[in-house]
Amino acid sequence: MPPTPPTPSHFPPHLTLTITPPSSTSTSPNTSPNILLLLHGLGDTSQNLTTLARALNLPETTVLTLQAPSPLPFDLGGFHWGDDIAFSPAGDLDMDAGFTRSTNTIIKEVIIDTLLKKCGYRGRDIVVFGIGQGGMVGLEVARHFKNSSEGKVDEEELGGVVSIGAPVGLSGKAPATGSGKSRTPVLIVAGKEDGGERSTAVTAAGVRRTKEWFEFVEVSRYKRRGDGMPRNAEEMRPVMEFLARRLRSYKGVPEGSVELS
Repeated sequence: MPPTPPTPSHFPPHLTLTITPPSSTSTSPNTSPNILLLLHGLGDTSQNLTTLARALNLPETTVLTLQAPSPLPFDLGGFHWGDDIAFSPAGDLDMDAGFTRSTNTIIKEVIIDTLLKKCGYRGRDIVVFGIGQGGMVGLEVARHFKNSSEGKVDEEELGGVVSIGAPVGLSGKAPATGSGKSRTPVLIVAGKEDGGERSTAVTAAGVRRTKEWFEFVEVSRYKRRGDGMPRNAEEMRPVMEFLARRLRSYKGVPEGSVELS
């Protein structure tokens, strides 16, 4: 039986989220074998990602945009995913702030209790797309999800993780010998490393740390400095190719069907 596309009523009321249904190219409005879970960056909101959710124009995919649980202090606006507020040596907000609470909420309340148990999805049907701190949280969710099975839920991997500008955080030390790596495929998109002033949060050490936790890791770097969202079709192409490979289809995915609009 096909999964039931989620509605806001499926989720706990304390969660702030928006739901974007599949594009009009789907077989029917109720055909949605995939979930794309969008996680915003540090200081942003879920509402600001609804434009991206529509622009991705993904067939047979419901896009779920989740808001981080904690507002930034000092009237800075926006929300963050961290267990605490952390500052870098330069005095800026540090996105690597520990994510135990956010990770547990997403795994248990969003994925297991709602998408798997209530709606009938499998872990393989869920791809996480995170920006900055949201990307770091997405990787945390994927690396812990393989050990989170409970009750009748028997899942060990997600469909994939796209992380824009973030590797596994410093809390993500190598797994214990024999515990194995997550088989959830990962794509990290980041600015180039130029060997001078730090131009990307995705350092060589961060990539190594990510590969210690995940069996399949791709890294795509812009030709420019900076870890923000892709600015043009060339920079976005690796993301769309990854999504085209990882998203399921009831009718097959014809070439070119996954594109920016």
